[in-house]
Amino acid sequence: MASLGRIITAIVTPFDARYHVDEDAFVGLMHHLADNGSDGFVVAGTTGEGSTLDDEEHLALVELAVRERPAGATIIANAGSNDTRHSIHLTERCTELGVDGTLNVVGYYNRPNRRGIVQHYRTVAAATDRPIVIYNIPSRSTINLDPDLLAELGQIEHVDALKQANGDELQPIDGLDLYAGNDDILGRTLDLGGAGGICVASHLVGPRMAEMVTATPERRAEIDAELHDLYEVLGVTVNPIPVKAALDLAGHPVGGLRLPLVEADAGERERIRAVLADLGLLAA
Repeated sequence: MASLGRIITAIVTPFDARYHVDEDAFVGLMHHLADNGSDGFVVAGTTGEGSTLDDEEHLALVELAVRERPAGATIIANAGSNDTRHSIHLTERCTELGVDGTLNVVGYYNRPNRRGIVQHYRTVAAATDRPIVIYNIPSRSTINLDPDLLAELGQIEHVDALKQANGDELQPIDGLDLYAGNDDILGRTLDLGGAGGICVASHLVGPRMAEMVTATPERRAEIDAELHDLYEVLGVTVNPIPVKAALDLAGHPVGGLRLPLVEADAGERERIRAVLADLGLLAA
């Protein structure tokens, strides 16, 4: 089993009516997910609205996750930034707080060249003794880390895993545990011998996604097909708007979203409701 887990949920950050972090709801959700297929959690990532948490909130949430973690669960803290100094700061503080690893994206907006990307990861990796998960997500960062570059990064000490959100270049990389960065490539990742997935749909169908890890290729393909509509509807608008609506409909309210994100509109919510109904996931 990969040291960080197989099904890792990129957990949402619940907010109360004043859009403050709802710590009780976060802990309750984390334990619910651990009881339903999740081996670990990415905290304050994209799905966790980390970009609208200030550093005090971000680190307090990481500290809470570490303190209240379910038995055996891993905690991976988002420590990514387009400012290497800021990423070092977050990586150092999250390491001190006792995380099992950090998730580090690179370069969004300022678009460093290859030498800058390598130096970024070398410098950040020197700030921790915990595994670093590279996050390759060109749709958000505007930079694609190609397989040759990823192989070079995989030789850096403590750079140990890859969250790959570019399905067109999904392949094993020497030196890196491979994690699906999108739910719809989890099956392919496992077929390639990958470690697992850093998932969003596991908020709702964690046991079925966990089953995919140990299933035969044929059964894995069946489950993957059964979950296709859910994967698709969780992309009906930008993440994490759909998954927060879905959790509410499934009986796990997690509050709204901080601007500039807004809640699902009536049409989006109805599409989500229909898929959840088909899968038997609606709250009674």
